[in-house]
Amino acid sequence: MSAAKSSAKSLRKGRAMSRIGKQPITVPAGVTLTHKGQAISVKGPKGELSFVLPDAVVGDFKDNELTITAVEGAKNASAMWGMARTMVSNMIVGVTTGYSKALELRGVGYRAQSTGTGLTMQLGYSHDINYTPPAGVTIEAPKPTSVIVSGINKQQVGQVAAEIRAFRKPEPYKGKGVRY
Repeated sequence: MSAAKSSAKSLRKGRAMSRIGKQPITVPAGVTLTHKGQAISVKGPKGELSFVLPDAVVGDFKDNELTITAVEGAKNASAMWGMARTMVSNMIVGVTTGYSKALELRGVGYRAQSTGTGLTMQLGYSHDINYTPPAGVTIEAPKPTSVIVSGINKQQVGQVAAEIRAFRKPEPYKGKGVRY
């Protein structure tokens, strides 16, 4: 049996090592990480986030470093290992610096304006589009043709940006619409 076939066979059995998963997560100064069982909560200057680790992985917190390890014999451990480490790392970045996505409105008469809690957009329809973001996400329009979505949760920021873009996706020929 060749080396390529044996390594492919070992990958199917779930013996693959996650390059992302085996890297330890260093907790910076000013951030408090609490680890109780499978629940991890992170508190920093911008807010607090929490995540429950899947049963296929285990977290070990020592000396301001969190190490995620896969449970031996778990069916989907290799799939969950890197994902769990990335989720905790994203939480730490979120509570320290936060996340933001910039959107650009391109088209004749396309503009956005920040209202008290949300955003009002004119995107070529016969009516204005009013959008209210979920709690924890802020939207601002520094110029009439640009929108900045920001928050501490990376998934929420991306979801809100995708929902705003879905109102008028860029068309393929002239590029009119809401772009990243």
